[in-house]
Amino acid sequence: MQNIISGKAYVLGDNVDTDQIIPAQYLSYNPSIPEERKYFGMYAMSSVPDGQAGLPDGHKRFVRPNEYKSDYQIVIGGKNFGSGSSREHAPLALAEAGCKCVVAEFYARIFFRNSVNGGYLVPLESKERLVDKIRTGDELEIHLDQSVIINKTLNQRHELRPLGDVLPIIEAGGIFPYAKNAGMLK
Repeated sequence: MQNIISGKAYVLGDNVDTDQIIPAQYLSYNPSIPEERKYFGMYAMSSVPDGQAGLPDGHKRFVRPNEYKSDYQIVIGGKNFGSGSSREHAPLALAEAGCKCVVAEFYARIFFRNSVNGGYLVPLESKERLVDKIRTGDELEIHLDQSVIINKTLNQRHELRPLGDVLPIIEAGGIFPYAKNAGMLK
């Protein structure tokens, strides 16, 4: 895992649920088939309501129509990110779209665990309300070893909560690679 994550921000509000992250109608695709897995990226965040993407002119799609990858590598969320059903497809969809990291005030526990266990993306928690300080399109740099996020567009620095005990699982690429490396699985 890289120590520095950089990319453009996609800013959302509070209570972004798993049906907004990947709508139920797209769960018919099989993530174990590469030709179908890419559709999770195509439809990531396709149910985010207008006006939720932190832009004065309203909604901006996370992934452009008929594309599989997003222009945004870092999602900034508010409170209770990933609430709703326990579908592990939500962090998978963000990762398939090219998202490397989500920074939220706090998560629905199941989304957080699915992100870590699957090794899909890095779920970081902010110490302050970043949805009011970062704008969609801002260039960000996250330093995992220092637990900080630097907004290069606005020349601002914000503290993040350390990853703690989940860091080794994320570094290994998920719970199964971690367990195998630790000798828990043969």
